[in-house]
Amino acid sequence: MIVALLPAGSGAETLNTCVDCHSAMDAPLQVTQEKFAQDIHFQKGLTCASCHGGDPTKADPEAMSKAAGFKGKIQRKDIPGLCGRCHSDAAFMRQYNPSLRTDQFSQYLTSVHGKLRAKGDDKVAVCTDCHGVHDLRPASDSRSNVHPLNIAQTCSRCHANADYMKGYSIPTDQFASYSSSVHHEALTARGDLSAPTCTTCHGNHGAAPPGVATVQNVCSTCHVFQAQLFETSPHKAAFESASLPGCVTCHSNHRIAHPSDAMIGTGARSVCTNCHTAGDSGYMAAEGIEHQLARLESSLKSADQILNRAESAGMEVSQARLEQDQAHDSLTKARVTIHSFNPAKIDQEIQAAVSLTEKTRQEGMAALAERDYRRKGLGLSLLAIVAVVVGLRMFIKQVEQDKS
Repeated sequence: MIVALLPAGSGAETLNTCVDCHSAMDAPLQVTQEKFAQDIHFQKGLTCASCHGGDPTKADPEAMSKAAGFKGKIQRKDIPGLCGRCHSDAAFMRQYNPSLRTDQFSQYLTSVHGKLRAKGDDKVAVCTDCHGVHDLRPASDSRSNVHPLNIAQTCSRCHANADYMKGYSIPTDQFASYSSSVHHEALTARGDLSAPTCTTCHGNHGAAPPGVATVQNVCSTCHVFQAQLFETSPHKAAFESASLPGCVTCHSNHRIAHPSDAMIGTGARSVCTNCHTAGDSGYMAAEGIEHQLARLESSLKSADQILNRAESAGMEVSQARLEQDQAHDSLTKARVTIHSFNPAKIDQEIQAAVSLTEKTRQEGMAALAERDYRRKGLGLSLLAIVAVVVGLRMFIKQVEQDKS
């Protein structure tokens, strides 16, 4: 059977004897019509010959002759250049996707992968290792190897393989660490496709790890306000003098946990005590911030409970609720302000929020007092009504007795 394929925009069938043979082969040489039909290159009108040369319309040895330009199997070392032949040609790519970048190949040459490849390392990643071979899909396709949900798994095929990574002197636990991170949770559990994955921080075609001096610049592309506060903090100069990377010193890199108040202070989960010891100024500042945050959180909890009681009793506390939301926002802001490592500035945020929660607590107490007042009034009214009804009944009974 000869397989017929329809290139995009073609009105007539084009024989593809390449697929006719390769669909009957075993892996890794097997390429079925169904598989190739999913390939973005085929969908755009390209065929096997576009990469491998030859004449797929012929069913004889001439199809794979030098005269037909047959190249056969593409060597790994030649794959980036082959892909770059089209993907670096802006005029050519404009026909298919004007928005697609055409600097991927030049970026690859600057990457760790590309530099090692240039030195003759055949193990490093080339285009097909990440994108696939005969079933390439656009990154927007959830089945693509380079869709945001799949990128970490794609990178892990090499980087989590301890045997494969021998000799490169880098850890192989990055994927396991990332899988337990807040970033991975945001991406997979909450479906936030903008959440960071491997390429967000390391780059894709120009993949390279950020250096000690620049890691905070990478984090700041998302965490802008925190980065601005850190720039003016005492830790900025301290970290630089000790050659410590900014954000990851406290938050780690791949295994980034949910930030919590327990990270501040002197408890078992504190990151401050990694550098500061009992008695130094940093230790005491962290202890003070921890105490203030706990105070605000306790104040918020107390006010919330009172407002909940008032609301469940049917009292009007909508304005107090709005003010309480502002107080909760102030707690969030105070937690962000921690990156300034300025106790006075943090205390200012917390004091404003504590004052607001005290106001909302008083409003809740007033609503409960109003509830109690209404209940007492209602109780007295009911007693009066009952007394009137009883008296009226006794009067009627007396009148009936007099008549008899």
